[in-house]
This record gives sequence, structure tokens and C-alpha cells, in this order.
Amino acid sequence: MEKNLKQSILYLKKEEPQVPEPSKILFTGLDGAGKTSIILALQREFSKIAILSPTRGAQRRIFSFLGKDISEWDLGGQISYRISYLKNPDKYFDGTEIAIYVIDIQNKPRIPEAISYFKDVIEQFKKLEIEPPIYIFLHKYDPALKRNAPNEMKNLIIDLKQTIRKATDYKELYYYQTSIYDLPSIITAMSEILLSLYPKSELIEKTIIEFAKKVNSEGVVIIDSNSLVVGSYYQNDETKHLLTASTPYFLTLNDSFQYTNVLEDKFEDRMIVQRFGKNFIFKQIDIRKDSPYYLLLLKEDPVFRKEDFESFAYLLKEILSK
Repeated sequence: MEKNLKQSILYLKKEEPQVPEPSKILFTGLDGAGKTSIILALQREFSKIAILSPTRGAQRRIFSFLGKDISEWDLGGQISYRISYLKNPDKYFDGTEIAIYVIDIQNKPRIPEAISYFKDVIEQFKKLEIEPPIYIFLHKYDPALKRNAPNEMKNLIIDLKQTIRKATDYKELYYYQTSIYDLPSIITAMSEILLSLYPKSELIEKTIIEFAKKVNSEGVVIIDSNSLVVGSYYQNDETKHLLTASTPYFLTLNDSFQYTNVLEDKFEDRMIVQRFGKNFIFKQIDIRKDSPYYLLLLKEDPVFRKEDFESFAYLLKEILSK
């Protein structure tokens, strides 16, 4: 009997599903580049940005994106820490699936130092025999710079990309121009990066497109609690601009009002705001238990059937639960 019990226990252990390791995303770059500010901006912790002090060592956080655990490593960029990382690559760089390298393009005197450390990071990847895609954030590309010095900034970015290309032959390099004062730039960059880890993103997109057409919507965006877009549909570039620019506004408004499903009829628990002559509809969707998701929809009129919404929510829930 004891033997049979042991065999049963061993069988059950074999049958237990293996929990996948979190996907490791590495934020690195020089001190003052803005790595932590990017992370806080996505969390809408703007008050913390104003009193932010330099990151000490490696700060780690686990969060969920579409049900997948993400291990976010924020490596402080002070010289003493950088030396430590390079001496212990197994501890800090190994297992990286995505690397985000942040460069402060306003701090021109330190750009050569930033490129030098960038080469050091790539060298560690080569030693570890890993080749994660590297997304270079040309950061602090603030709206004021776009308005007041467009040609100067354009030339700076062209020169910077050329310098990076000459400095390394790394295959997967991608660029984003970002600023915490242009939150959609950060939301777009991080959403596209994280969706590359998720194999069902195309199926989510198709489901959103079908829903948008059914309810005669010009555009639909699904956002999670970390300000990340998990799927979208835009009828044209104008719609894309309107919804992309409006996403932070509605998320912040939602935070301010502590907007929750307090009505018995959850379908009616939504915000309807008229902006730019359009109707924006914002409401929470209950498709996962771990964190809320939000629907932002653009329509000529603010009306669509409850059955269409519930069917859409059900389909999303089915996709994300498998």
C-alpha cells in the first residue's frame, strides 16, 4: 500500500503543470537617462517622478501582461554600479529576453559615454551567448524640442543612429523617440515591445477589428492597468492620433475618480466624453481576475448594443484564458 501511495504521489507530481519563468526585460543605460521615470510614467506615478533620486543597484519588479509574468530589471546607471554589472554578467544580464537601452539625447556631452557603455552591454550578451532584441530609447525627446528645434533634433538623431551603427554590428536594434511629457510615445513603444512576446496578439487584433466593424466604431483600444495597449483598431491615421493622444487622459481621469463598477448593470458603468466633435466611450472590461482592462472606443454616436459588448468581452476572455 505504501508503495502504491508513493507511486501515486510521483505520478501527480509529474502531472503538475510547469510554471513558466517570467520573461526578463532589462532597462539599462547611464544614470540620469530616465529609465525609472519611464517605468513610473507607465504606472501613472507622476508625483514620484518629481522627487526621484538615482536608482541604487538593480531594482526588480514582477508584473503581468496578458497573463504572462514579466520580470522587469531597472539597472541603476551610476559608474560604480555599471562596473559591478560588467563584472557579474551572469547575475545581471543572463536570461534577458528584451533589452531596453535608454539614452538622454538632451545630454550631448555624455552621448559618447552612453555609446561606450552600450558596447559594453552588447559584449556581455555575446559572452553569455544570448542575442535579445535591443530597443534603444532616444529619450527626453520632449514636445518643446519638437516644436522649437525640429531640424537640430532631427540631425542629432540621424547622427546618433549612424554612430551606433558604426560602433556595433549587432543584428536586432530598434529605435523609439520617447519622452515622459509625451506619454503616448512611451505607451506605444512599451506596448509594441511587450506584444512581441505574446503569440496571440494577432488573434486579439482580429477580434477587436470584428467588434469595431459590428458597432460601427472608428477605432478601438484595449488597455491594461499598466497603461499598455494589448490590442487596437484604427480606421485611419487621424483616428489613431486621436485615440493614442487620448489614452493617457482617460486613464488619469479614471484614476482621479477611482472609477469602479458600482452600478448593477455593468454595461452602463462607463464614461462618455465628447472631444474633437467625437464621442469617446471608456469602460472597464472584466476579462481577467489579476488586473483590470479598459476599452476606449471612438464613435460618431455613443450607442452600441449590450449584447455586442458582452460577446466581445467573452471572446477576449476566452483568448486570454488559454
